[in-house]
Amino acid sequence: MALPETQIKAITCCPAFGLVGDGMKRREFLTLMAALSGWSLEAEAQPRTKLAVIGLLSPFIDAESTLLPDLRIGLHELGYDEGRNIKIEYVSTEGKVELLSELVNELVSRKVDVIVTSSVPAVRAAREATRKIPIVFARVGDAVNQGVVASLGRPGGNATGISWFAPELSGKTLNILKEAVPEIMRVGILREAAAGAASAIEAQLAAQRIGLSSQLFQARTSDELDTAFLAMKSSNVDSVVVLEGVMIFNNAKKIASLAVDARLPAIFFDSAFVRAGGLISYGPNFSEMHRRAAYYIDRILKGANPAELPVEQPTKFDLFVNIATAKTLGLQISSLLLLRADRIIE
Repeated sequence: MALPETQIKAITCCPAFGLVGDGMKRREFLTLMAALSGWSLEAEAQPRTKLAVIGLLSPFIDAESTLLPDLRIGLHELGYDEGRNIKIEYVSTEGKVELLSELVNELVSRKVDVIVTSSVPAVRAAREATRKIPIVFARVGDAVNQGVVASLGRPGGNATGISWFAPELSGKTLNILKEAVPEIMRVGILREAAAGAASAIEAQLAAQRIGLSSQLFQARTSDELDTAFLAMKSSNVDSVVVLEGVMIFNNAKKIASLAVDARLPAIFFDSAFVRAGGLISYGPNFSEMHRRAAYYIDRILKGANPAELPVEQPTKFDLFVNIATAKTLGLQISSLLLLRADRIIE
Protein backbone atom coordinates (compact mmCIF):
# COMPACT_ATOMS: atom_id res chain seq x y z
CA MET A 1 0.00 0.00 0.00
CA ALA A 2 1.40 3.41 -0.95
CA LEU A 3 2.04 6.13 1.64
CA PRO A 4 -0.48 8.92 0.99
CA GLU A 5 0.91 12.31 0.04
CA THR A 6 -0.89 13.92 3.01
CA GLN A 7 1.03 11.67 5.40
CA ILE A 8 4.30 12.32 3.56
CA LYS A 9 3.78 16.05 4.03
CA ALA A 10 2.90 15.55 7.70
CA ILE A 11 6.04 13.51 8.31
CA THR A 12 8.38 15.87 6.49
CA CYS A 13 6.97 18.87 8.30
CA CYS A 14 7.11 17.34 11.78
CA PRO A 15 9.87 18.29 14.30
CA ALA A 16 11.39 14.80 13.99
CA PHE A 17 12.16 15.38 10.35
CA GLY A 18 13.91 18.60 11.21
CA LEU A 19 16.11 16.73 13.69
CA VAL A 20 17.28 14.22 11.08
CA GLY A 21 17.14 16.55 8.13
CA ASP A 22 20.75 17.63 8.45
CA GLY A 23 22.21 14.17 8.50
CA MET A 24 19.67 12.24 6.45
CA LYS A 25 18.18 13.01 3.04
CA ARG A 26 14.40 13.37 2.81
CA ARG A 27 14.00 10.23 0.72
CA GLU A 28 16.15 8.16 3.06
CA PHE A 29 14.05 9.29 6.02
CA LEU A 30 10.82 8.54 4.19
CA THR A 31 12.10 5.10 3.19
CA LEU A 32 12.86 4.38 6.85
CA MET A 33 9.44 5.61 7.99
CA ALA A 34 7.71 3.65 5.23
CA ALA A 35 9.48 0.45 6.25
CA LEU A 36 8.50 0.94 9.89
CA SER A 37 4.87 1.66 9.04
CA GLY A 38 4.36 -0.94 6.29
CA TRP A 39 3.70 1.65 3.56
CA SER A 40 5.27 1.27 0.10
CA LEU A 41 7.15 4.37 -0.98
CA GLU A 42 8.02 2.87 -4.36
CA ALA A 43 4.36 2.36 -5.25
CA GLU A 44 3.72 6.05 -4.61
CA ALA A 45 6.72 6.99 -6.71
CA GLN A 46 5.54 5.14 -9.86
CA PRO A 47 4.07 7.58 -12.42
CA ARG A 48 0.68 6.81 -13.90
CA THR A 49 0.87 6.00 -17.60
CA LYS A 50 -1.64 7.82 -19.82
CA LEU A 51 -3.60 5.44 -22.02
CA ALA A 52 -3.29 6.06 -25.75
CA VAL A 53 -6.80 6.44 -27.18
CA ILE A 54 -7.53 4.71 -30.50
CA GLY A 55 -10.73 5.68 -32.28
CA LEU A 56 -12.06 2.82 -34.39
CA LEU A 57 -14.73 3.64 -36.96
CA SER A 58 -16.33 0.62 -38.60
CA PRO A 59 -18.38 1.15 -41.78
CA PHE A 60 -19.47 -2.48 -41.66
CA ILE A 61 -22.29 -4.44 -40.09
CA ASP A 62 -20.60 -5.75 -36.95
CA ALA A 63 -21.88 -9.29 -37.33
CA GLU A 64 -20.31 -9.48 -40.80
CA SER A 65 -16.95 -7.91 -39.96
CA THR A 66 -13.82 -9.04 -38.10
CA LEU A 67 -12.30 -5.55 -38.02
CA LEU A 68 -12.38 -5.02 -34.24
CA PRO A 69 -11.23 -8.49 -33.10
CA ASP A 70 -8.53 -8.60 -35.80
CA LEU A 71 -7.18 -5.21 -34.73
CA ARG A 72 -7.12 -6.28 -31.08
CA ILE A 73 -5.01 -9.30 -32.03
CA GLY A 74 -2.57 -7.15 -34.00
CA LEU A 75 -2.25 -4.66 -31.15
CA HIS A 76 -1.71 -7.41 -28.58
CA GLU A 77 1.11 -8.87 -30.69
CA LEU A 78 2.85 -5.48 -30.49
CA GLY A 79 2.39 -5.16 -26.74
CA TYR A 80 -0.83 -3.14 -26.59
CA ASP A 81 -3.77 -4.22 -24.46
CA GLU A 82 -6.95 -2.38 -23.55
CA GLY A 83 -6.96 -0.98 -20.04
CA ARG A 84 -3.20 -1.37 -19.67
CA ASN A 85 -1.70 1.01 -22.22
CA ILE A 86 -4.47 1.72 -24.73
CA LYS A 87 -8.16 2.51 -24.84
CA ILE A 88 -10.29 1.76 -27.90
CA GLU A 89 -13.21 4.06 -28.62
CA TYR A 90 -15.31 1.96 -30.99
CA VAL A 91 -18.18 3.24 -33.13
CA SER A 92 -19.96 1.48 -35.98
CA THR A 93 -22.33 2.61 -38.71
CA GLU A 94 -23.80 -0.92 -38.79
CA GLY A 95 -23.67 -0.60 -42.56
CA LYS A 96 -25.34 2.82 -42.75
CA VAL A 97 -22.86 4.88 -44.76
CA GLU A 98 -24.82 8.06 -44.08
CA LEU A 99 -23.70 7.88 -40.43
CA LEU A 100 -19.96 8.07 -41.23
CA SER A 101 -19.59 11.83 -40.80
CA GLU A 102 -21.55 11.92 -37.54
CA LEU A 103 -19.58 9.06 -36.00
CA VAL A 104 -16.15 10.26 -37.04
CA ASN A 105 -16.93 13.70 -35.60
CA GLU A 106 -17.87 11.93 -32.38
CA LEU A 107 -14.42 10.33 -32.29
CA VAL A 108 -12.75 13.67 -32.95
CA SER A 109 -14.68 15.21 -30.04
CA ARG A 110 -13.36 12.43 -27.79
CA LYS A 111 -9.83 13.63 -28.59
CA VAL A 112 -8.53 10.29 -29.81
CA ASP A 113 -4.85 9.95 -30.64
CA VAL A 114 -5.42 8.09 -33.92
CA ILE A 115 -8.44 7.14 -36.02
CA VAL A 116 -8.57 3.68 -37.59
CA THR A 117 -11.13 2.83 -40.25
CA SER A 118 -11.74 0.90 -43.45
CA SER A 119 -13.12 1.63 -46.92
CA VAL A 120 -12.74 4.74 -49.05
CA PRO A 121 -15.99 6.44 -47.92
CA ALA A 122 -14.94 6.10 -44.27
CA VAL A 123 -11.45 7.49 -44.92
CA ARG A 124 -12.91 10.43 -46.81
CA ALA A 125 -15.29 11.17 -43.94
CA ALA A 126 -12.40 11.02 -41.48
CA ARG A 127 -10.26 13.39 -43.56
CA GLU A 128 -13.13 15.84 -43.83
CA ALA A 129 -13.49 15.78 -40.04
CA THR A 130 -9.82 16.30 -39.20
CA ARG A 131 -6.53 17.15 -40.85
CA LYS A 132 -4.59 16.84 -37.61
CA ILE A 133 -5.47 13.48 -36.07
CA PRO A 134 -3.57 10.66 -37.84
CA ILE A 135 -5.79 8.25 -39.81
CA VAL A 136 -4.94 4.60 -40.45
CA PHE A 137 -6.95 2.71 -43.06
CA ALA A 138 -7.00 -1.03 -42.48
CA ARG A 139 -8.18 -1.70 -46.02
CA VAL A 140 -9.08 0.31 -49.09
CA GLY A 141 -9.15 -0.63 -52.75
CA ASP A 142 -6.57 1.30 -54.80
CA ALA A 143 -5.79 4.20 -52.47
CA VAL A 144 -4.03 6.28 -55.15
CA ASN A 145 -6.67 5.92 -57.87
CA GLN A 146 -9.43 6.92 -55.45
CA GLY A 147 -7.52 9.92 -54.11
CA VAL A 148 -6.99 8.62 -50.58
CA VAL A 149 -3.23 9.26 -50.75
CA ALA A 150 -0.90 11.14 -53.08
CA SER A 151 1.31 8.09 -53.64
CA LEU A 152 2.04 4.75 -52.02
CA GLY A 153 5.60 5.72 -51.11
CA ARG A 154 4.75 9.13 -49.65
CA PRO A 155 1.05 9.30 -48.79
CA GLY A 156 1.06 12.96 -47.74
CA GLY A 157 -1.63 14.40 -45.49
CA ASN A 158 -2.66 12.60 -42.32
CA ALA A 159 -3.74 9.19 -43.67
CA THR A 160 -1.85 5.98 -44.42
CA GLY A 161 -2.39 2.23 -44.14
CA ILE A 162 -2.98 -0.81 -46.33
CA SER A 163 -4.37 -0.76 -49.86
CA TRP A 164 -5.11 -3.59 -52.25
CA PHE A 165 -4.91 -2.97 -55.99
CA ALA A 166 -8.53 -3.69 -56.78
CA PRO A 167 -8.44 -2.96 -60.56
CA GLU A 168 -5.69 -5.49 -61.19
CA LEU A 169 -7.53 -8.02 -59.03
CA SER A 170 -10.76 -7.65 -60.98
CA GLY A 171 -8.96 -8.87 -64.11
CA LYS A 172 -7.48 -11.85 -62.30
CA THR A 173 -10.84 -12.90 -60.90
CA LEU A 174 -12.35 -13.11 -64.37
CA ASN A 175 -9.63 -15.50 -65.47
CA ILE A 176 -10.38 -17.71 -62.47
CA LEU A 177 -14.12 -17.62 -63.17
CA LYS A 178 -13.51 -18.63 -66.79
CA GLU A 179 -11.28 -21.49 -65.62
CA ALA A 180 -13.95 -22.65 -63.17
CA VAL A 181 -16.78 -22.42 -65.68
CA PRO A 182 -15.24 -22.64 -69.20
CA GLU A 183 -18.60 -22.43 -71.00
CA ILE A 184 -19.45 -18.85 -69.87
CA MET A 185 -19.65 -16.28 -72.66
CA ARG A 186 -21.47 -13.21 -71.28
CA VAL A 187 -20.38 -11.82 -67.91
CA GLY A 188 -22.21 -9.26 -65.82
CA ILE A 189 -20.01 -6.86 -63.85
CA LEU A 190 -21.65 -5.72 -60.62
CA ARG A 191 -20.20 -2.55 -59.09
CA GLU A 192 -21.16 -0.20 -56.31
CA ALA A 193 -22.14 3.13 -57.82
CA ALA A 194 -20.16 5.13 -55.23
CA ALA A 195 -16.95 3.15 -55.79
CA GLY A 196 -14.14 4.08 -58.14
CA ALA A 197 -14.52 3.26 -61.82
CA ALA A 198 -11.05 1.77 -62.35
CA SER A 199 -12.01 -1.76 -61.27
CA ALA A 200 -15.04 -1.83 -63.58
CA ILE A 201 -12.98 -0.59 -66.53
CA GLU A 202 -10.27 -3.19 -65.90
CA ALA A 203 -12.88 -5.95 -65.59
CA GLN A 204 -14.36 -5.00 -68.96
CA LEU A 205 -10.91 -5.01 -70.57
CA ALA A 206 -10.09 -8.36 -68.97
CA ALA A 207 -13.34 -9.83 -70.28
CA GLN A 208 -12.46 -8.66 -73.76
CA ARG A 209 -8.97 -10.17 -73.53
CA ILE A 210 -10.31 -13.64 -72.74
CA GLY A 211 -13.08 -13.52 -75.34
CA LEU A 212 -16.05 -12.67 -73.12
CA SER A 213 -18.68 -10.04 -73.76
CA SER A 214 -19.49 -7.96 -70.69
CA GLN A 215 -22.20 -5.69 -69.38
CA LEU A 216 -21.97 -3.32 -66.43
CA PHE A 217 -24.59 -3.25 -63.67
CA GLN A 218 -24.49 -1.03 -60.61
CA ALA A 219 -26.32 -0.42 -57.35
CA ARG A 220 -26.29 2.31 -54.71
CA THR A 221 -28.44 0.60 -52.09
CA SER A 222 -29.43 -2.86 -50.95
CA ASP A 223 -32.78 -2.55 -52.73
CA GLU A 224 -31.04 -1.72 -56.01
CA LEU A 225 -29.19 -5.03 -55.82
CA ASP A 226 -32.46 -6.83 -56.50
CA THR A 227 -33.04 -4.60 -59.52
CA ALA A 228 -29.52 -5.25 -60.78
CA PHE A 229 -29.93 -9.02 -60.69
CA LEU A 230 -33.31 -8.81 -62.42
CA ALA A 231 -31.60 -6.77 -65.14
CA MET A 232 -28.89 -9.42 -65.45
CA LYS A 233 -31.48 -12.13 -66.05
CA SER A 234 -33.20 -9.97 -68.66
CA SER A 235 -29.88 -9.33 -70.38
CA ASN A 236 -29.09 -13.05 -70.57
CA VAL A 237 -25.68 -12.82 -68.92
CA ASP A 238 -24.46 -16.25 -67.83
CA SER A 239 -22.05 -15.29 -65.03
CA VAL A 240 -21.15 -12.38 -62.76
CA VAL A 241 -18.08 -10.82 -61.20
CA VAL A 242 -18.80 -8.77 -58.07
CA LEU A 243 -16.49 -5.80 -57.47
CA GLU A 244 -15.49 -4.25 -54.16
CA GLY A 245 -17.55 -1.73 -52.22
CA VAL A 246 -18.59 -1.17 -48.61
CA MET A 247 -22.32 -1.44 -49.40
CA ILE A 248 -21.67 -4.58 -51.42
CA PHE A 249 -19.64 -6.14 -48.59
CA ASN A 250 -22.38 -5.35 -46.10
CA ASN A 251 -24.80 -7.30 -48.32
CA ALA A 252 -22.62 -10.37 -48.82
CA LYS A 253 -25.32 -12.87 -47.84
CA LYS A 254 -27.94 -11.21 -49.98
CA ILE A 255 -25.72 -10.99 -53.07
CA ALA A 256 -24.57 -14.60 -52.73
CA SER A 257 -28.22 -15.68 -52.51
CA LEU A 258 -29.30 -13.50 -55.45
CA ALA A 259 -26.57 -15.00 -57.63
CA VAL A 260 -27.59 -18.57 -56.78
CA ASP A 261 -31.29 -17.81 -57.26
CA ALA A 262 -30.49 -16.34 -60.68
CA ARG A 263 -28.43 -19.47 -61.52
CA LEU A 264 -25.39 -17.28 -62.17
CA PRO A 265 -21.87 -18.56 -61.37
CA ALA A 266 -20.29 -15.68 -59.46
CA ILE A 267 -16.83 -14.71 -58.25
CA PHE A 268 -16.25 -12.30 -55.39
CA PHE A 269 -13.39 -10.29 -53.87
CA ASP A 270 -13.86 -11.55 -50.29
CA SER A 271 -14.22 -15.03 -48.82
CA ALA A 272 -17.13 -13.76 -46.70
CA PHE A 273 -19.31 -14.16 -49.81
CA VAL A 274 -18.29 -17.81 -50.25
CA ARG A 275 -18.91 -18.52 -46.59
CA ALA A 276 -22.37 -17.01 -47.18
CA GLY A 277 -23.07 -19.37 -50.10
CA GLY A 278 -21.29 -17.71 -53.03
CA LEU A 279 -19.41 -19.85 -55.54
CA ILE A 280 -15.82 -18.55 -55.67
CA SER A 281 -13.77 -15.76 -54.16
CA TYR A 282 -10.28 -14.52 -54.86
CA GLY A 283 -8.77 -11.67 -52.91
CA PRO A 284 -6.46 -10.56 -50.13
CA ASN A 285 -6.70 -11.89 -46.61
CA PHE A 286 -8.57 -9.00 -45.03
CA SER A 287 -8.08 -10.28 -41.49
CA GLU A 288 -4.33 -10.05 -41.99
CA MET A 289 -4.75 -6.51 -43.31
CA HIS A 290 -6.79 -5.55 -40.24
CA ARG A 291 -4.10 -6.94 -37.95
CA ARG A 292 -1.37 -5.18 -39.90
CA ALA A 293 -3.05 -1.84 -39.20
CA ALA A 294 -1.68 -2.21 -35.66
CA TYR A 295 1.83 -1.67 -37.06
CA TYR A 296 0.82 1.80 -38.26
CA ILE A 297 -0.82 2.61 -34.94
CA ASP A 298 2.35 1.60 -33.13
CA ARG A 299 4.56 3.74 -35.37
CA ILE A 300 2.28 6.77 -35.05
CA LEU A 301 2.00 6.48 -31.26
CA LYS A 302 5.80 6.45 -31.18
CA GLY A 303 5.96 9.71 -33.12
CA ALA A 304 6.01 8.74 -36.81
CA ASN A 305 4.40 11.09 -39.33
CA PRO A 306 1.62 9.33 -41.30
CA ALA A 307 2.47 11.47 -44.34
CA GLU A 308 5.83 9.65 -44.52
CA LEU A 309 4.71 6.11 -43.69
CA PRO A 310 4.46 4.21 -47.01
CA VAL A 311 1.18 2.52 -47.83
CA GLU A 312 1.53 -1.26 -47.85
CA GLN A 313 -0.11 -3.72 -50.21
CA PRO A 314 -1.05 -7.32 -49.41
CA THR A 315 1.17 -10.05 -50.79
CA LYS A 316 -1.04 -13.06 -50.08
CA PHE A 317 -4.29 -13.72 -51.91
CA ASP A 318 -6.73 -16.48 -51.04
CA LEU A 319 -8.86 -18.62 -53.32
CA PHE A 320 -12.05 -20.05 -51.79
CA VAL A 321 -14.46 -22.44 -53.54
CA ASN A 322 -17.90 -23.51 -52.33
CA ILE A 323 -18.47 -27.04 -53.61
CA ALA A 324 -22.01 -27.17 -52.24
CA THR A 325 -22.94 -24.12 -54.31
CA ALA A 326 -21.26 -25.61 -57.38
CA LYS A 327 -23.47 -28.69 -57.00
CA THR A 328 -26.56 -26.51 -56.60
CA LEU A 329 -25.69 -24.77 -59.87
CA GLY A 330 -24.91 -28.06 -61.60
CA LEU A 331 -21.25 -27.21 -62.08
CA GLN A 332 -18.20 -29.46 -62.05
CA ILE A 333 -15.21 -27.43 -60.84
CA SER A 334 -11.91 -28.58 -62.34
CA SER A 335 -9.62 -30.58 -60.07
CA LEU A 336 -6.69 -28.31 -60.94
CA LEU A 337 -8.55 -25.28 -59.62
CA LEU A 338 -9.57 -27.14 -56.49
CA LEU A 339 -5.95 -28.11 -55.86
CA ARG A 340 -5.00 -24.43 -55.90
CA ALA A 341 -7.79 -23.44 -53.54
CA ASP A 342 -6.78 -22.26 -50.09
CA ARG A 343 -10.08 -23.51 -48.73
CA ILE A 344 -12.91 -25.62 -50.07
CA ILE A 345 -16.32 -25.29 -48.45
CA GLU A 346 -18.58 -28.31 -48.72
